[in-house]
Amino acid sequence: MKKSVEILGLPIISITEGRELGVSKTLLIDAKNGTVAAITIEDADWYRGVKLIPYESVIAIGDDAVTITNSENILTLDAAGDYETLLDENIRIIDTKAITKSGTIQGKVTELYIGDDGKIEKCEITAPDGTTSDIGTDQISIFGKQVTVIDPNGEKKNDVTPKAEPAPVQAAAPAPEAPKAEEKSEEPKAEAPAPKAEEPKKEEASKAEEVKPEPKAEPKKEAPKAAPAPKAEPKKEAPKADAAKQAAADKASEERHRRFLLGKKAARDIKMDNGIVIVEAGQDITEEVLQKAKLANKFIELSMNVQ
Repeated sequence: MKKSVEILGLPIISITEGRELGVSKTLLIDAKNGTVAAITIEDADWYRGVKLIPYESVIAIGDDAVTITNSENILTLDAAGDYETLLDENIRIIDTKAITKSGTIQGKVTELYIGDDGKIEKCEITAPDGTTSDIGTDQISIFGKQVTVIDPNGEKKNDVTPKAEPAPVQAAAPAPEAPKAEEKSEEPKAEAPAPKAEEPKKEEASKAEEVKPEPKAEPKKEAPKAAPAPKAEPKKEAPKADAAKQAAADKASEERHRRFLLGKKAARDIKMDNGIVIVEAGQDITEEVLQKAKLANKFIELSMNVQ
């Protein structure tokens, strides 16, 4: 299990090509499934738009690097159609308010703990007085853009299932003993009580059948649905011999990325190398801001810091 801060900023290494492909920039959150769907990266070709690595393509996340098989695991914005909705939602979870269903603010989400399969295992919440606590995702009902909703009863619901299981074991044990005692003591009277002994067996069997449907853990198998395996296939479009078609594709990609950024707000101040502010934190991103960022080679920095 890794903290998000331990993943961001690590170099992306191709283990088959033996080279560094970029640096991990942000985590793309699938809020509905409570997982990390992909990792966005920053590389030398930032001007072509956002690039990302599906989380299932990650081999390992170590202390010093994130390893993948090769550069074909990296998707451009054009090839990442399945992730477009998540990019538009842009849910970060960190820095959102943590509030219960009853309307009590618990504090602010300050960290995420992510399992090896990309599932968000728990969130660190910092209260207004500075104290921190961890909340498991089984107690979180909604990951929102500004608010994370906590359901304190989430864990209790899970506790009811294991407690109900011992009941049928105790009821089933005495069942075979009853007929044995009656048959040995009074053989002629065995005909009358015989059906009575069978009735509780039927009741116990029905109780056992009622208990059997309880293992509702199977729906949890829905988690891997976030794994879009055939996402690397769009890479087949890469080998384009015609230079004019490539230029047209690049233009389309740039235009699509520009439309993606327009109307969003800057997450922090973006400055030129000489200190001149291109856009301030919280300010709307306009055509003029995009043009300034492009001329100042700050387009990728602006792309990775929007809300």
